[in-house]
Amino acid sequence: MFIQAIVFFPLVGALIAGLLGRIIGHRTSEYITTGLLIGAAVLSWIVFAGFWFAPEAAEAGGHAEANKVEVMRWIVSGALDLRWVLRVDTLTAVMLVVVTTVSSLVHLYSIGYMADDPHRSRFFAYLSLFTFAMLMLVTADNFLQMFFGWEGVGLASYLLIGFWYKEPTANAAAMKAFVVNRVGDFGFALGIFAAFVVLGHLDFDGAFHAADGLKGNLPVIHFLSWDLDAMTVVCLLLFMGAMGKSAQFLLHTWLPDAMEGPTPVSALIHAATMVTAGVFMVARLSPLFELSPFAMTVVMLVGALTAFFAATVGLVQNDIKRVIAYSTCSQLGYMFVALGAGMYSVGVFHLFTHAFFKALLFLGAGSVIHAMHHEQDMRNMGGLRKKIPVTYWMMIIGTLALTGVGIPGTPLGFAGFFSKDGIIEVAYAAGGSTGYIAFWALVIAAMFTSFYSWRLIHLTFHGEPRGQHHGHDAHADHAHDDHGHHGSAYDNAHESPNVMLVPLYVLAVGAVLAGVVFNDLFFGHAEHIEHFFQGSLVVSEQLLEAAHGVPLWVKWSATFAMLFGFGAALWMYVYDREMPKRMAHANPGLYLFLLNKWYFDELYDRIFVKPALWLGTALWKGFDDMLVDKTITEGLGNRVKDITGKVVKLQSGYLYHYAFAMLIGIAALLTWAIAAGGLLG
Repeated sequence: MFIQAIVFFPLVGALIAGLLGRIIGHRTSEYITTGLLIGAAVLSWIVFAGFWFAPEAAEAGGHAEANKVEVMRWIVSGALDLRWVLRVDTLTAVMLVVVTTVSSLVHLYSIGYMADDPHRSRFFAYLSLFTFAMLMLVTADNFLQMFFGWEGVGLASYLLIGFWYKEPTANAAAMKAFVVNRVGDFGFALGIFAAFVVLGHLDFDGAFHAADGLKGNLPVIHFLSWDLDAMTVVCLLLFMGAMGKSAQFLLHTWLPDAMEGPTPVSALIHAATMVTAGVFMVARLSPLFELSPFAMTVVMLVGALTAFFAATVGLVQNDIKRVIAYSTCSQLGYMFVALGAGMYSVGVFHLFTHAFFKALLFLGAGSVIHAMHHEQDMRNMGGLRKKIPVTYWMMIIGTLALTGVGIPGTPLGFAGFFSKDGIIEVAYAAGGSTGYIAFWALVIAAMFTSFYSWRLIHLTFHGEPRGQHHGHDAHADHAHDDHGHHGSAYDNAHESPNVMLVPLYVLAVGAVLAGVVFNDLFFGHAEHIEHFFQGSLVVSEQLLEAAHGVPLWVKWSATFAMLFGFGAALWMYVYDREMPKRMAHANPGLYLFLLNKWYFDELYDRIFVKPALWLGTALWKGFDDMLVDKTITEGLGNRVKDITGKVVKLQSGYLYHYAFAMLIGIAALLTWAIAAGGLLG
């Protein structure tokens, strides 16, 4: 097993680049961290191949014990025995491939993208640390180890989003991501505590075995005169953590602002790390979620609402990275719909394919920004197809994969076609009001996704150059300067170097082939899925058969939605370019509502931020400054000073003054003794 090398190679790279970067130099730091990540990626594919090509007959009923490698004993306290164990099963292997492949390509891409940044060693150290934390998470064998990896990616995201710390917007975005994720993490921590109380175990195997014993006799929690299903409480609290990490509706606000970091960071966060942590966690804990139908319904509805919400907001965004960011938010919603329906393998399948085409789109956007000398506003682009043809075709491939281009019932299709359409079919097959609501929400989201994806292509690459002398966007990347060029950004646009294009080629292969090659393992016959995953997640054979047997119009619904979105974008941004302006003027309220992201930031600012700031100011100015400092501390000090000043005045230095004072004291003492009866009684 290569698992120790896979997990610790990024940590070694992070330590070398972080501690010795100034000594060994930027270039050496880049090569060491990138080389170690490429090595980890190669080993991850070898581990994955062991599960991919495992002989079916070797696994009895599709179940097998996970391979475990103990690193060290961690906590031993009474019955609590926690060890740092690296768990390797099929689900882990899938995540290892996703994380290390995308991360290694992001490292390689960053060598070119961050070439002008004076703090490259620190940047590469943060990237490798981020990767190590995610690997810690996906190889966890117990709740506490998963929580450490969970918090590790949160810390690394704060460092990477706020990498350009001299920019106030970057600091604000990093803090926003940190705080919003702490809200979700609080629920996740409570869920871990509740799971330990209910199940008596923190290791996954022990918890799953205890959960099996609870079937038909689920415990009840009495809280505030309510009798609540204990597993429902546990699962909802755990899902709260997933909502924060994976930017689901209500806890999504941090994700678009995360664009303030360098573009490679966006690719890493959105494609392979952090946002996929919540999806992985629910899939890993699928035996627990299966015990709570209510929690599964909540997961499904939240996912459907997130997919629809993010798709509507993406329609009107003008920042090239924000469009792709809202696309990520929407696609994560798709994944949770599959998880909530109980088809965990399909949710993981979309996570797998999404990593390739979303990383491709983000790195392609970075190539556009590099070519345009840190311009990010699509309204100031246009006609770039001739200037950067390689980037253009890579973005086309990513868009085809994202929008789900393919022919239903055939093996012809890009990666997103197989996984996304599979989720839509699963939502319909789940049935009930929840399933049908999710189905229509996803179909509409697919139409919107196709529209804003092709809108991005048309605005960026087609037509005539526009507004090249306008000011740069407020959220512009700062990795590159203008290199002393004169004239417009379009005139000086150039193709990215090979070190940035090679990762695009590799990701393009994944965006084309990942769906058709692996479809049978994730969404094929039930026995194939069970043999592949070997018991690492729950497989619902009944739901799978229902999904494969949905009506023909359901199978074609996403394709028709995609074609409608493509046609609308083509008409509005190629043939009738004034139409978007007319629609915005005709519906100003709706346009501003979508442009301002349903006003969630303003709402949270009014409900949470301003009251918190008011309370903090009141406690600071009123309680601390006035009461504690001025009144109590300084007041007591002033009183003591006054009293001692008066007492000091009594120290005259004359002997007869002291003798007179002693006589007065003796007289007072005698008077008290007589009055009390002590002398005359």
